[in-house]
Amino acid sequence: MAQCVQSVQEFIQDSFVPLVAALCSEEAERLTRRNNLSFAELVRPFCRLTSEVHMRDPNNQLHIIKNLKIAVNNIITQPPQPGAIRKLLHDVVCVSQPAEGLVANVITAGDYDLNISATTAWFESYRECFLQSMPASDHEFLNHYVACMLVVSSSEPDPVEQFLKLSQEQHRIQHSSEYSYPKWFIPNTLKYYVLLHDVSAGEEQRADSIYEEMKQRYGTQGCYLLKINSRVSNRGADEQIPDPWSQYLQKNTIQNQDCYEDYTVSNKNTDHLIADGIDSEMKDGLSNNFKTHPLQLDHPSGSLDSADCMKASASLQDSKKTNSGTPHGACLTLTDHDRIRQFIQEFTFRGLLPHIEKTIRQLNDQLISRKGLSRSLFTATKKWFSGSKVPEKSINELKNTSGLLYPPEAPELQIRKMADLCFLVQHYELAYSCYHTAKKDFLNDQAMLYAAGALEMAAVSAFLQPGAPRPYPAHYMETAIQTYRDICKNMVLAERCVLLSAEILKSQSKYSEAAALLIRLTSEDSDLRSALLLEQAAHCFINMKSPMVRKFAFHMILAGHRFSKAGQKKHALRCYCQAMQVYKGKGWSLAEDHINFTIGRQSFTLRQLDNAVSAFRHILINDSKQPPAQQGAFLREYLYVYKNATQLSPDGPLPQLPLPYINSSATRVFFGHDRRPAEGEKQAATHVSLDQEYDSESSQQWKELEEQVVSVINKGTIPPNFQPTQFCLNRYSDNSKFPLAVIEEPITVEVSFRNPLKVPLLLTDLSLLWKFQPKDFSAKQDGETKERVRKASSFSNPNNMVGTEAIAEFLINSEETKVARLKLFPHQTGELHILGVVYNLGTVQGAVPLDGIDPSIGLQTGKFVSNGLSVRGRQDLEIQGPRLNNTKEEKTSIKYGPDRRLDPIITEEMPLLEVFFINFPTGLLCGEIRKAYVEFVNVSKCPLTALKVVSKHPEFFTFGGNTAVLTPLSPSASENCSAYKTVVTDPTSVRTALLSSASSADFGVGTGGSPEVIQVPLPDAVLLPGASVQLPMWLRGPDEEGVHEINFLFYYESIKKHSKMCHRVLRHTAVICTSRSLHIRATVCRSNALGDEEGRGDNMLLFVDVENINTSETGVKEFHIVQVSSNSKHWKLQKSVNISGDKDTKLASRERAKLCFKAVRCKNSEENYTFADIVFGNEQIISSASPCADFFFQSLSSEFKRTHVQSHTHASQRAVKQSFDETVRLIQRCSEVDLNIVILWKAYVVEDNKQLILEGQHHVALNTVGKEAFSFPQKQELPETVLLKFFRPENTPVPARPTPEQLSNLIKTSLHYPESYNHSFRQKSLCLVPVTLLLSNCSQAVVDVMIDLRHKPTSSEALEIHGSFTWLGKTQYKLQLKGQEVYSLQLKACFVHTGVYNLGTPRVFAKLVDQVTLFETSQQNSMPALIIINNI
Repeated sequence: MAQCVQSVQEFIQDSFVPLVAALCSEEAERLTRRNNLSFAELVRPFCRLTSEVHMRDPNNQLHIIKNLKIAVNNIITQPPQPGAIRKLLHDVVCVSQPAEGLVANVITAGDYDLNISATTAWFESYRECFLQSMPASDHEFLNHYVACMLVVSSSEPDPVEQFLKLSQEQHRIQHSSEYSYPKWFIPNTLKYYVLLHDVSAGEEQRADSIYEEMKQRYGTQGCYLLKINSRVSNRGADEQIPDPWSQYLQKNTIQNQDCYEDYTVSNKNTDHLIADGIDSEMKDGLSNNFKTHPLQLDHPSGSLDSADCMKASASLQDSKKTNSGTPHGACLTLTDHDRIRQFIQEFTFRGLLPHIEKTIRQLNDQLISRKGLSRSLFTATKKWFSGSKVPEKSINELKNTSGLLYPPEAPELQIRKMADLCFLVQHYELAYSCYHTAKKDFLNDQAMLYAAGALEMAAVSAFLQPGAPRPYPAHYMETAIQTYRDICKNMVLAERCVLLSAEILKSQSKYSEAAALLIRLTSEDSDLRSALLLEQAAHCFINMKSPMVRKFAFHMILAGHRFSKAGQKKHALRCYCQAMQVYKGKGWSLAEDHINFTIGRQSFTLRQLDNAVSAFRHILINDSKQPPAQQGAFLREYLYVYKNATQLSPDGPLPQLPLPYINSSATRVFFGHDRRPAEGEKQAATHVSLDQEYDSESSQQWKELEEQVVSVINKGTIPPNFQPTQFCLNRYSDNSKFPLAVIEEPITVEVSFRNPLKVPLLLTDLSLLWKFQPKDFSAKQDGETKERVRKASSFSNPNNMVGTEAIAEFLINSEETKVARLKLFPHQTGELHILGVVYNLGTVQGAVPLDGIDPSIGLQTGKFVSNGLSVRGRQDLEIQGPRLNNTKEEKTSIKYGPDRRLDPIITEEMPLLEVFFINFPTGLLCGEIRKAYVEFVNVSKCPLTALKVVSKHPEFFTFGGNTAVLTPLSPSASENCSAYKTVVTDPTSVRTALLSSASSADFGVGTGGSPEVIQVPLPDAVLLPGASVQLPMWLRGPDEEGVHEINFLFYYESIKKHSKMCHRVLRHTAVICTSRSLHIRATVCRSNALGDEEGRGDNMLLFVDVENINTSETGVKEFHIVQVSSNSKHWKLQKSVNISGDKDTKLASRERAKLCFKAVRCKNSEENYTFADIVFGNEQIISSASPCADFFFQSLSSEFKRTHVQSHTHASQRAVKQSFDETVRLIQRCSEVDLNIVILWKAYVVEDNKQLILEGQHHVALNTVGKEAFSFPQKQELPETVLLKFFRPENTPVPARPTPEQLSNLIKTSLHYPESYNHSFRQKSLCLVPVTLLLSNCSQAVVDVMIDLRHKPTSSEALEIHGSFTWLGKTQYKLQLKGQEVYSLQLKACFVHTGVYNLGTPRVFAKLVDQVTLFETSQQNSMPALIIINNI
């Protein structure tokens, strides 16, 4: 139980005090009314004696009474109505609330820190009022009047006569049969005569004379002269007199019967009274009328609901105001106060206590004389026959004899009467003895009501005995409670028992027993009583030595529930709030939901709307485990309460709504228009859309492409203020800078909503909340800008700076995550801040699932039926930036960077490009050439220029050459509508090279720019607003089979330069699936023939191996090689030397063809490339025109880029010895050849029973003599297991020496001689044969050559095969050959007999001029030079 102001002894003593009746004449009542008080009210504050009182017990022992209090009440002849008592108790509890600002006790129990009010004033008020309002009954005398004061005014004509009338009236009330109420203690009631004298108006001498007469008539002990109203009313108001009456008058007691005379009770049971005037079944009646669920807010009008409570509270507050506003005791001085106090003391000392002492003595004598002998004899007889101890029967064995009545003079009642008198004057030992004796008698007679009363008071007397000679007999109380409740059906007396016993147990720290006792008396007949007792039981649990926190909370919930049923809304709310401290955040979500729901309802009833909204909000934002129907009910309650709360302040700021959840970090912002869908063959650029998933690798590629094109535009540098274009901002993008948006272009914000409930939510009129600050970026200096905040109410105005698009209806199904895309249209430049979303939150009608089927499934937009309950609110978008982790301070603390994706800067107007692809393929053969068209459309209001496209794969596409002559405008009328520029050939020129030339600058190669950045050939280089242009685009299938994603980035600028946004880009990703076609291998080797048809000494043979590696799944029947072209600055194909006579080279699946060509040096300058076409068909494809030359040059640049990257890695090594490297390079160049060949082919494909002709080209770059080259780089297959190797890198790597193979190619030698020579050895024994040795310098440098003719074959085998001969003349020749020089040396060979001889014996040494002999090596012939010597 909670702490009380009084101790338990004081509480019990004040609950049972001697009662004194007051009977006043009208004139006396008028005198007291001058002070706004009745006589009983006048003396009430002075009814406690300030000094000890002495009296003697029947054994003549002195007995001391301390702190005695008496009660003086006006005589009321009607017993109080039970309904009136209930109303009074209800009002007393309703008015008594916790004081505002009262500091609650903080109780720490385990993990809990609970704020709990230490005292419960409402319970003490209820208890005091309950005990005072108990009607008197016949089975006990504690509430019977012991004495009666007869009060007469001294101003009456004949006061003595008036006293006589009042005495007769009192006698009539007590002894007449027409009055059964009030009850009197003994027939001979003490009458005390009080003469009331008004000092301010009456004659004092007359009053004294009358008093003298009274003393003679009634004795000095039986009368008193009380002088009051000494204060003159017109005296200064400054004099402050204390008002001791207020605290008593505020406690409305049942004795003020006037308030309840008109109170009627609808419960019929209360009209039935038993003989002693007590309601046989005193039910509260409040709960009986409830037909609805306990959690329902609205009760039927027949019950005492919160409105009645509010009225009662208001009426009592009004009475307080009137009481406090009306001064009490205005005519009384402090002397008068002392006189009244003296009067009560005299009455008690001289009148009341002697009377009680005498009565106790008389009762004791009567009992001894009347009952002593017979009782003793009876007891002795029983002891003789049945043993010494009389066994007490259990209650269940006893009959229901609660209706048994004793006559007033019965000895048993006299014992009880004596016990009660002793108890009232604090003689607890004698009282206990009498109660104990009476208890036995009553139990023997089976008078259970009497027995229960005796047991109750015996237990209390035992507890109150000084020195505690015996322990508190709690079992007496339990028996009494059970008897009252179960046998006598008298809940009022049972309740009194519980209140007394619980307080006693609490004082002994027996909280567990006290709680059990309190809980036992809770029942359905009185919600108010049950609520108060449950609350006290909860306090018992929390006040234990080891506090039982959860039991405290549980019983607080039960108490709150019963308070709610009793109409005590404030107390119910308080109980639930106290219990919430225990359940909050402990994972008991269902309990938490119930408490929050009840708090919300009670707060709403009490018009505490903010608390109600907060409580309902908690139910919705936690992950609820409630069934859908309950969640729907919670949501509807919340909306209803919220709507009422917002109606109180309609002009206030929009409040935050708890539903649906918003995942702020998942918010995406998209700048620009939505992508157009494809129209037939016309396909829009993929660009960026919100439907695409974010890919960090792809995003990095786009950023690199943009940096590349910006670097080219700015001559190799990236501006410091460069900001990569980001069309879509999300949680992965870099949001540290303010994004740029363009005026009049939409900004789309994708907000991710999640509905945590199992019922659908309907959002209507959903739009963005924003703030805009206009700024003019075109001005050099920004003037003072006025910040304007746009609220939701102004969104409908089309003249706003920012247009807002609203979604009319947005349904989120149960537990669904759904995104909404909301748009803004900025109409001015400036700074935009997107704050959040604003919407109406509502539910869908009939959203409660039936039979487990969710009705929200299948709901379509625009067909929702709202239940009419929706509220408007907002939710803010608060995005936390990335955690900073760069500096030491950031690493050691938790700091987050900014996230500015919702704060775009609106820039000036910019051009807007749209790109469409026409006839763009999705599948190609490797190397296939296909022609498509690209349409560029300027959809903005300002012209665009500097249109460029950048791609990581520039070899995939081309727009044609820079000159219109080289670019075919449309397919020519040749067979199969070729994408190439073709010319019909003369049949005689088949397999002979047709020459043409082209500059690489015509195709954008070698201009110093990046090969990936391609200028789009716009007419006039400008695209006007609204204009469109179609350009051809040739595509070539990548050489590697598979799926290829090729990124195009279109870059363009405005004609007018802007400060914020310099350029714009458009993205397109093409997905091409390529399948295998041809695989080509080529080798070049030097021809032994030193001269060609034109007498030049340099030519080579080219061997080409073409294999059809296509599989038949693609429908390709066969490939035709239609042309082989060469492209080089130094070499050209001369003719085909194929042996086969086929005009066309056809390759079916897995077939291979070998081709051989002769290549010779070019005569022209090194500026232009020479194109030589060898045609196998009827049409020549002009390889120096678009698109053939384009793809050749692009493959050349990509090949150059690949070799450049490889060579760049060795740059540091080359820097070690510059001169040494130059020598190496000159020697290496001898074995290099710069020859590129293009194989052009056609493929015949059957598709849908139609034959299609596809065409394409493959490139092979030949760099080294004798080394095989491929059309596509070969993949090196890694071994399955690789051993781990450890090595130490060299600090200064030595440059690679030239290989012997490279050195042997420095000088090319050729012997010219007759194959057979006839000589007559008989005529001349020596045969001399002239031999010419041709020496050709293959390098560009000057070379020193030494020829040594002394070389002999060392092996005997060679001598056996070839005979021996000798050279005539010098054995060594030293020559110097200039670059590319051919030198002829005349030699003579001498033979002595016939045979076959090998003339390839000369050794040739070569070295570069001005170099050491480090590189001298023999120049070997590729094959033996055999000569046959014949004899004639």
